[in-house]
Amino acid sequence: MSPEKENNGLDNYAFALEGRFCDLPDTKHGEELDRPLDEDNNKLAYCVTDVPPWYLCIILGIQHCLTAFGGIIAIPLILSQGLCLQHDGLTQSHLISTIFFVSGICTLLQVTFGIRLPILQGGTFTLLAPSMAMLSMPEWTCPAWTQNASLVNTSSTEFTDVWQSRMRALQGSIMVGSLFQVFVGFSGLIGLFMRFIGPLTIAPTISLIGLSLFDSAGISAGNHWGISAMTTALIILFSQYLRHIPVPFPTYSKDKKLHMSPVYVFQILPVLLGITLSWLICYILTTYSILPSDPDQYGYLARTDLKGDVMGQAPWFRFPYPGQWGVPTVSLAGVVGILAGVISSMIESVGDYHACARLSGAPPPPKHAINRGIGIEGLGCLLAGAWGTGNGTTSYSENVGALGITKVGSRMVIVASGVLMVVMGVFGKVGAIFTTIPSPVIGGMFMVMFGVISAAGVSNLQYANMNSSRNIFIFGFSMFSGLVIPNWILKNSKTIATGVVELDQVLQVLLTTSMFVGGFFGFALDNTIPGSKHERGILAWNKVHEDDSSNTLESGEVYNLPFGISTYLSSSSWLRYIPFCPPGVPSSLDGCGADTNGLEHKQPLGHPEPSQIIIGVAL
Repeated sequence: MSPEKENNGLDNYAFALEGRFCDLPDTKHGEELDRPLDEDNNKLAYCVTDVPPWYLCIILGIQHCLTAFGGIIAIPLILSQGLCLQHDGLTQSHLISTIFFVSGICTLLQVTFGIRLPILQGGTFTLLAPSMAMLSMPEWTCPAWTQNASLVNTSSTEFTDVWQSRMRALQGSIMVGSLFQVFVGFSGLIGLFMRFIGPLTIAPTISLIGLSLFDSAGISAGNHWGISAMTTALIILFSQYLRHIPVPFPTYSKDKKLHMSPVYVFQILPVLLGITLSWLICYILTTYSILPSDPDQYGYLARTDLKGDVMGQAPWFRFPYPGQWGVPTVSLAGVVGILAGVISSMIESVGDYHACARLSGAPPPPKHAINRGIGIEGLGCLLAGAWGTGNGTTSYSENVGALGITKVGSRMVIVASGVLMVVMGVFGKVGAIFTTIPSPVIGGMFMVMFGVISAAGVSNLQYANMNSSRNIFIFGFSMFSGLVIPNWILKNSKTIATGVVELDQVLQVLLTTSMFVGGFFGFALDNTIPGSKHERGILAWNKVHEDDSSNTLESGEVYNLPFGISTYLSSSSWLRYIPFCPPGVPSSLDGCGADTNGLEHKQPLGHPEPSQIIIGVAL
């Protein structure tokens, strides 16, 4: 999960680009967009299949990396608390480098063989909540001496075993849980899931991801409330008040030669700018000894020289590899908890695919492309677990919004982003730099980021009738239960004693994961309390997914497999029944099957073809 899931990025754009333009597709059969947009705002400089100049790919690729920067580095920094790594900056830098490396690989896989849309992959907050719940179990609670910097010897065998044993347990749980996502994606069962899950399930699930992390934000921000408040204020200033103010930027074109073009830099990089400026101020305050040098004084953790040795210790080049922390171990409780996060991630990704298609000039994604995208995301989670990021991967919606800002929907830009993230993961010094960010600065970023995640979950209620007392009860009860039950279980963990150790562990993880508790009550109540589909928001929720364009020429150009794979497979007509191959694609296309009579056949995503599900499950 990533923040700003509902942002479509159409309000303005950041770069004034010259070049060929194409219309943004509508969500419904070529009708006019129902929001008032200027004609220029309704044009794309480059559509999804276009290839911009190489320098533009690199520039915009860097921008996408920086846009995902906040979410990617936040995850290992939060996990370091549960992994007992608060005082081991070098290992934190290795985790950051690893998650950049794996995110780059997963992005390349998704753009090339998955959904094939310009959508970036990165760490997911939906797996962070169950991971922290697993690490809070009594058997994984950090020893007291690991919380004291003066007692921690990061090179000792004892300390290494403490954090690596926790990481290996987390890796194994993520790898096994990701197999479920692979199965659901490639079997086509995601459509069946979408029939029973609506806004009243998604809203509390996503909102509780952000709300459950309030303690992590408070601990980091509380180390110096002045610095964290300044960071929060700067991010708000850049992202909300200055986002429509362009900054002149020198550009070159054949027609105008060297000239100044407006760049909406505050709208594109508000988090990076806010963190960098606060980081610089902390450095100045540290240099002039304004911040206290005594570890016992308040504000000491705002200094920038606490991990100064990390830059010297970190290698210039470090190639992450699978199993770098040892052989993963599997915990039943961890696997069950991860499954709750995987389901949430899958459903949100479907929404991201449709938003990305609309903003990149592509037809709505057909069933086979969505199935393939979910399957590749599951494969990405499997790789993330094998490499040891402590997390999985998902689609980043803030980068989907950036497509509407830049008006460049080419997937080659995202390919450039994936390559850049792989390069950043190989350079050890890059990860080391991020670990030197003072804790209060990170806390200020968390205040904004987790708040946006919570609000993004609530925004799903726009599809439901919130004048209905039924819906108000379901949402309110689900949210409150998702806060009360995990809080009580954490304070009374010994009360769960069924006599079966494995069952106790499963219940401990599930009942301390806020998103599972809230999502479970939302799902159960929404599907059992009588209510019309219109009242529940199911009709409006599924309307986004009902336009399936799998049998159009334009869809084949965008979503068919690359490198002639579809052409090679097209000779076998039975492949049309495989959920991740295009069913009934015209013979003129590079497709998996041939059915010229089915050109206009459409079927909602929520109602998958039975033959596809049967074949997929058999595979």
